[in-house]
Amino acid sequence: MAAFTKRGTLAAIAAEAAGLNDLARAARAGGAPVVRLLSHSSPRGSRLDTALLSPASPSASAAEEFARRLAVTHAHCPEGSRVFGQAPAGLVHGGRTGDGVMGAAPLPLVAPDSRPRSFGEFYAEDRLLAYLSAARANGSIDEDGARVLHRLADRLREGAFDAPQPALVHTDAALLHGDLWSGNLYWATRESAARGAVGAAEREAEGRRTGEGGCVAVLIDPASQGGHAESDLAQLTVFGAPFTDRIYAAYDEASPLADGWRERVGLHRLHILIVHAALFGGAYGRQTVREASAYA
Repeated sequence: MAAFTKRGTLAAIAAEAAGLNDLARAARAGGAPVVRLLSHSSPRGSRLDTALLSPASPSASAAEEFARRLAVTHAHCPEGSRVFGQAPAGLVHGGRTGDGVMGAAPLPLVAPDSRPRSFGEFYAEDRLLAYLSAARANGSIDEDGARVLHRLADRLREGAFDAPQPALVHTDAALLHGDLWSGNLYWATRESAARGAVGAAEREAEGRRTGEGGCVAVLIDPASQGGHAESDLAQLTVFGAPFTDRIYAAYDEASPLADGWRERVGLHRLHILIVHAALFGGAYGRQTVREASAYA
């Protein structure tokens, strides 16, 4: 099978491989298709090989099918419990885990038996403030902006934005892709997805029966973790994934979202925005502060 090869640090490759494996287990149980992991790491360095997919034009029907299956991924938890910030299974050794990786930034993670935290506690400490010092250091967030982030963190800790998970999720935290911007949702031909994505073969068989061509939306490049399902959905809007309105509608039909979800979209975008501010600086810092101001 043709492969796409990625090289990176040992930590980055280990985290991505572990996330792909967790998402693949969910895909086999009816969750969203995820690119097939072929191999990872080597004695000479750290590499990750995934199946090479062929691109296709996005379609509304594929977006809706993806949304319904993403709802199943978020709810997948054979163990019966998941805490906010929980690491993929492959990163937990002897009850301990290190940080994951999101892009080139560290991603704080915890072991499954860690003290349960509310969404607000987790999001304030591990998904916002953890990146503030780097964004301050590169100048993208100034002192006034930092005060806005700290005010928001206080409100989060107080529970101002705690909301139930979607209806299918029965654990504190959902199983997230974790870095679901538009570039990490790959629109693949049905045929290449059948070979190269876990959970996509039945879609190709359906296409043969109906004569339908089209595409399959496939998850790639995860930063998998336990989190709020609304975060994955909101990240799709950061750089404008196609058919996000259809994705939200189909997801809400499959696994109804908690009241007020529309007002929380900007809040759940903040993690990916502040990571970009920490890594790349510039306008991402201003965008982070502007978005945070609506909730602070």
